Amino acid sequence: MLHNKNSTQRMVLTALFGALTCVATLVIMIPSPLGGYLNLGDTVVLLGGFLLGGWYGVTAAGVGSMLADFISGYLIYMPATLLIKALMSAIAGVLYQVIRRGDRARTGKAALVAGLIAEVWMVLGYYLFALLFLKEAGAAVLTIPGNLMQGAAGIVGATALALMLDRTGAR
Repeated sequence: MLHNKNSTQRMVLTALFGALTCVATLVIMIPSPLGGYLNLGDTVVLLGGFLLGGWYGVTAAGVGSMLADFISGYLIYMPATLLIKALMSAIAGVLYQVIRRGDRARTGKAALVAGLIAEVWMVLGYYLFALLFLKEAGAAVLTIPGNLMQGAAGIVGATALALMLDRTGAR
């Protein structure tokens, strides 16, 4: 986590991660059968949780992801995305810090475990949203495979980037 940053630097980093989340979500959009889409935004959502933590990571993840839904015309998903991605970043950030405990040797393990649990929340969150929105359990189940694939890509990407940042000392 970026402990040594003053509040202005943290706000700038939060805005940067929010913008990166939005762009990563919009760069590659693969439509899914139920109207959503697969994207690379989860990589940045997780990384923001790992690096920014707290309200900064939550804000960047929720707002950046929700903005991507707005820009791409998926307005119905905006409230769910805000909540799901914000909580996803919070889960990832807390678990990452608890597992890592300042030990650089634990970065990969922390990123994998924190990312996995955060992505399980994402899959469950969108399933519950689809269940409430579609009011049909069978249709809501169809959201799971695509979200699992997106989650796996997010975990791999965020873990690789966290390890690279550790090796360069840029964190």
